[in-house]
Amino acid sequence: MVARWLDANREAEAARDWRPMAELYTEDATYGWNLGPREEFMAVGREEIRAVALGLEMGGLEGWRYPYQKVLIDPVHGEVIGLWRQIADATRPDGSPYEVAGIGGSWFRYGGDWKWSWQRDFFDVGNATALFLEMIKAGVLSDGMRRRMDRATSKEPLPGHYPIGRAPRDLWE
Repeated sequence: MVARWLDANREAEAARDWRPMAELYTEDATYGWNLGPREEFMAVGREEIRAVALGLEMGGLEGWRYPYQKVLIDPVHGEVIGLWRQIADATRPDGSPYEVAGIGGSWFRYGGDWKWSWQRDFFDVGNATALFLEMIKAGVLSDGMRRRMDRATSKEPLPGHYPIGRAPRDLWE
C-alpha cells in the first residue's frame, strides 16, 4: 500500500493534479488537519476528499513537490506515518527552492482493499504562512496560488473548514 501511495504521489506531482489520488481512499474515508488555534479542515468521503482536500485545498500547489523522507509502518494497527517536505516550484535568486521549514507529515490508517480509511496531516502552519508571505513579497506566486490566497482571505466560508471541535469528524477519532 505504501509503495502504491508513493507512486501515486509522484504521478500526481508530475501531472500537477492531486485529485486522482482519491481512488486510494475508501468511500467513507476521512481526511483532516489542524490550521491553528481556531480552525481545522475535514473532508468526509472519497468524493469530498477528491473535490475539496485534493482539489480546492491543493489548488495553487501545482508544481510543488512533497517528497517523502521517511515512512514508518505499524503492521499491528495498520497505520503508517509518512514524513514529507513541501517544496515550491519557484526558486530564490540564489537558486535555492522555496520550501516550508520544519517537518510535515501524514498519518494514515489502512482500510483494506488497497485503500486508506483515515488520514491526518500535520505541518507547521506558521512556517507555511511565513513562506507564502515571502513568496508574495518576492512576486513568485503562481496564478493558482494567488487565486488560492484570494479565496482564503475572502469573507466566504471555505468548504471543509470548521472552527476547532465543530468538524463532522474529530481529528483524533
